Amino acid sequence: MHSPSEDYRRIEKAILFLDEQFPAQPSLSEVARSVHLSSYHFQRLFKRWAGISPKRFVQFLTLDYAKRALAESASVLDAAYAAGLSSPSRLHDLFVAAEAVTPGEFRKRGASLQIRYGFHPSPFGECLMARTERGICALFFVLRDNRQETLEDLRRRWPAADLVKDSAATGPLLKHIFNGRGNHVPLDLRGTNFQLKVWQALLEIPLGAVVPYEKIAECVGKPRATRAVGTAVGQNPIAFLIPCHRVIRKVGAIGGYHGGVTRKRAMLAWEAARIDQGK
Repeated sequence: MHSPSEDYRRIEKAILFLDEQFPAQPSLSEVARSVHLSSYHFQRLFKRWAGISPKRFVQFLTLDYAKRALAESASVLDAAYAAGLSSPSRLHDLFVAAEAVTPGEFRKRGASLQIRYGFHPSPFGECLMARTERGICALFFVLRDNRQETLEDLRRRWPAADLVKDSAATGPLLKHIFNGRGNHVPLDLRGTNFQLKVWQALLEIPLGAVVPYEKIAECVGKPRATRAVGTAVGQNPIAFLIPCHRVIRKVGAIGGYHGGVTRKRAMLAWEAARIDQGK
């Protein structure tokens, strides 16, 4: 049995192929050949990973679908933000220890803090999970199969912290994130007041919904600060669980993502598939 990360590597290649060849409407056998599998084995792999057929999944990857999702999400998001940002929100549902960092604390960058980390397979490729005594403080996807580069990203964010490799401490938390029980996962979320507001706004985006950067700016009371919002979104330290992948451009284009645009496409379509299955 292949690990989720091994499955994802082939799915990612298939999505890249579909992106390039979509106008030609490639057949199942053509997509399967692009990842060096038979049609039969590719269909089984895809359904194991996404829960739906490749043909149905492709529908969730299109620009037209993204535009419809933006339009349909508007009323849902208005309700979510009206309730969430003025009352206990998903920050509390997630038992988040949220702290605004003072300039002095920022300069310390984790001094006297011990962070345990581990590398783990996930439905979207291998990831680095890190935690303090309070909870998860980082979740990064490994890019280009380069664990060292990903670990250096963690070190850059917490240069004075004591980093301890301990997969046994991080693995149990990871299991909750991708199986729909993320609201029982403790987080240790630290940032400036502005970053925390942006990350809180991200937490209010429901599964299957997408929102433009401009909407996040409005919801944090800074309607003209779209660029600053984009920067804060990009600095989100806990991928997937704080769903920065659900922020797209208002024209429906996917936009950038720290873990790679293809991975962002895969996440959005994977979530849309789960919504579709529940209908």
